[in-house]
Amino acid sequence: MTENTAPSPRPDVRPPGLNADERTTLLSFLDYLREAVIGKVEDLSDEDARRPGVASGTSLLWLVRHLAVVEYNWFEYAYGGLGDEPALTSDAPLAELSTASAVAAYRDAIARANAVVAAAPDLDRPGVRSLRPDAVEGPSLRWVLVHMIEETGRHAGHADIIREQLDGAVGR
Repeated sequence: MTENTAPSPRPDVRPPGLNADERTTLLSFLDYLREAVIGKVEDLSDEDARRPGVASGTSLLWLVRHLAVVEYNWFEYAYGGLGDEPALTSDAPLAELSTASAVAAYRDAIARANAVVAAAPDLDRPGVRSLRPDAVEGPSLRWVLVHMIEETGRHAGHADIIREQLDGAVGR
């Protein structure tokens, strides 16, 4: 893509600038990263969102679906003890998902995860179970929040690269 045909850069949205308690700070950074991922797919066609950006087959739609599953698995299944088994990213084939439905499912998973965070008495209490087979107990909510910041941040970086490869769009 030439410089003249590249889309205008998205405005650079800076990370939250706040001095708040630990729960608010962690959740604010996680929400910031979640919105960064969503911003990479919202204005794409379903075809472009499904287009793999790397040899492994990862696409923006796959990333959004995967993050919705991970939100459920860590906040609701592991920490909250809901459900009998963790969800799998492959449970919903990409061909059956639209970009709008994947983003809606991700936003729904985010809302449910944030409700788990809001209802927790503190960040130290261990969750009901872990997704890690070698764990003796479920991780604390603090660990889950930090892990989800790390997980979502890694995938936000992947989304940045895939989107730039698709149409040259850059920025958060």
